[in-house]
Amino acid sequence: MSLVDEIFALFKQHGAGAYYGESVSMTEHMLQAAYFAQAEAAPAALVLAALLHDVGHLIETVPDDIEDWTTDARHEEVGGRWLAQLFPASVSEPVRLHVPAKRYLCATDNAYFAKLSAASIVTLELQGGPMTREESLRFEAESFYREAVRVRRWDDAGKVAGMATHKLEDYRVLINSMNAPLR
Repeated sequence: MSLVDEIFALFKQHGAGAYYGESVSMTEHMLQAAYFAQAEAAPAALVLAALLHDVGHLIETVPDDIEDWTTDARHEEVGGRWLAQLFPASVSEPVRLHVPAKRYLCATDNAYFAKLSAASIVTLELQGGPMTREESLRFEAESFYREAVRVRRWDDAGKVAGMATHKLEDYRVLINSMNAPLR
């Protein structure tokens, strides 16, 4: 099975489920994040990072109801590690850092918290809340922190019920173009 087929199988198997307290499915959410990345003419690696930013949720099992979450799922680390085996850092690192980017934005952008969905507020607390000044400085030292902030904003925007986007199949060429090897 090619890598692209493996990724599509993950979406088929787990992506139709509700996106943890949001009004969209996991697949719809990730397609919307990629849509917003493309709308901003983001580089191909960032479009792919936006598309796959929550792949950790498709790999790991967590409770379906966000109210049942008692700890952070660390999906960004799971997804980032998985993607790092398959794609360049320009794809995997923004994915690994997209949750810290939420914490960072809560600490550095006074208007950001008000834009979070109710589910994102719940997970923010599980993820450690807004960063401290020291954590923010460490985050800013990460090579892909700016890209992670962009992915985070597309992540936050990608929660629109009924929004029209490209289909997952439309990303086959993009995934292959990022030199995804066969496994």
